[in-house]
Order: sequence, then structure tokens, then C-alpha cells
Amino acid sequence: MKAAIVKAYGSKVEVTDIAQPALLDDSLMIEVHATSVNPVDNLIRAGYLKGMLPLPMPYTVGNDVSGVVTQVGKDVVGFKVGDAVFARPHGMQSGTFAEYVVVKAVDAAHKPANLSHAEAASLPLVALTAWQALVNKGNLQSGQKVLIHAGSGGVGSVAIQIAKHLGATVATTTSSENVAMVRALGADTVIDYKSQKFEDLVHDYDLVFDTLGGATRERSYGVLKKGGQLGSIIAPADTSGTAEKLGVKSEVFFMWPSGAQLAQIGKLAEQGRIKPLIDKTFTLDHAQDAFDYSQSGRAKGKVVVTVK
Repeated sequence: MKAAIVKAYGSKVEVTDIAQPALLDDSLMIEVHATSVNPVDNLIRAGYLKGMLPLPMPYTVGNDVSGVVTQVGKDVVGFKVGDAVFARPHGMQSGTFAEYVVVKAVDAAHKPANLSHAEAASLPLVALTAWQALVNKGNLQSGQKVLIHAGSGGVGSVAIQIAKHLGATVATTTSSENVAMVRALGADTVIDYKSQKFEDLVHDYDLVFDTLGGATRERSYGVLKKGGQLGSIIAPADTSGTAEKLGVKSEVFFMWPSGAQLAQIGKLAEQGRIKPLIDKTFTLDHAQDAFDYSQSGRAKGKVVVTVK
């Protein structure tokens, strides 16, 4: 089968023929229709995460999939051949820039009927990250206030929509050219990070969702009310002691695959409460171009790669 692989950390993505993966008893064989690029994919490719996630070389890139089930493992229930599904594969089952991928059934969900495969493929990793930050970690409630950094990005754009679904008041940071777009997603307060300081404009917030780390995270503690919480997806964890001094909580977490959570996200997509935001689409033969465009920082929402 055709797949996009990396032969060594730091090397370019190459499209070549490799063996089709073997079906496992607890898994689905999925014919891939579309996948997408996430910033973490470039970090993995560069080798920044090899201490935590060592990969055998060569490895197939990609962590999102939307496609059609062609085989079902003998221990699987709830799926059948011909089902349209989407997923964020678990750990070593990544490798979605390929014509086929094997995914544990517990990590998959039925594709929302109103979304194309390209739209569905844009969601799993970013939507699960946003869901877990706001629901599992942040326990965001109706009437609370949340600051979401980088609202025009893949994670931020979905997080705004989930937070509005939960009934929260949402502030977000973005650049001036994206102000109208993030307002359309549901943001109540939009802060142009190039000309405005968010800590001067928002105060007494219940939750900050940090997707940037560094100085942005440090400055974010000041917008939280006492007992408020900052959730970050950027390692390393904060060691400055600022959070403790201000009486707020800080936690770094890494998203985990969950078919059950994806099913909930899929229902919101079918109801029109979550709308995928796709910037640009590439074909599998141009996988490296997709990675380059994602790494440029210009993408609004997601970069999608069509396979079938």
C-alpha cells in the first residue's frame, strides 16, 4: 500500500509502498479516505518526543483518520464492514498517512453523517484535546469564564465551540486578521495578541486553556480568580511557583484516544455545534508540502490530506 513515511528523525516525509498492517483481534482495518496534520506530528518527526515516544524507523506519519471499515477483529463489537468511522489511533497504531490503518475499536467512533471524510479527519486529535482540557481536566460549567489561547488554530478553534456549547463565556487570543473568524466560532471577547495584552483585558476567569506555553503561560496566571485553573498541553510543567503564589492551579496534560469521547464530539458535529475549520487540503503525494504548510504557522484551523 502507499504510505507517507519518515526514515530518520529530522528527515523529510517520503511517499512509498509498504506492507499493509495486520488486523488485530481488538481492532478495525480502515481504508483511509482522509487524514490531517497536527503540530505534534512535526515535533515527533523532528525527534523532540523520542524520549517519551520512541518510534521504530522507518515509521508512517499521522494521528488522525476518517475512512471505511474493511475488516473487523474477532473480539470487536459495535462496528461492521462498511461503517464510516473516524479516530485518533492509540500510540503505536498511528500511521494514518496510508491507504490502510489498523485502529483499536475502543479508539474509533462512527463518522458524523453530515461531515465529509476530510472534515471528519480534521477533528479527532484537536477535538479530543479540547474536550479533555475543558471537560475532563477543567470541569468547565455553564456561566463560567474561560480564556483560550490561539483561537484560530486547530485546537483553539474547536475549543471555542465546545466551550460555547458548555455555556461558558469565552475569551480568546488571535491575530487581527482572524478576529472576525473567531467571533464567528463563538468567542465573546477577542484579543489581538500583537497589539493588546490579554492580562490587561480579562480578569477573574475560572479557566485558562494554554496551547502556547512559555511567557504566555506565565502571564496567564494573573487572569485567573483565586482557585482558578490553568490547563496546558505544552511541556514542561510550570516550575516557577507563580501559580502557587497566586492561589491558582496549573497542570500539563497530554491527550488520550477515546472512541467514547469522539462519539460525543460527533453528535455535536451532527447538531452543528462543532464545525470543522479546514485551511488547506493536500493529496497524499504532497504529504511533505502539507507538513511544511502546517509548520509555517499560517494555517487557520487544520491542514487535511486526502488519501482516497
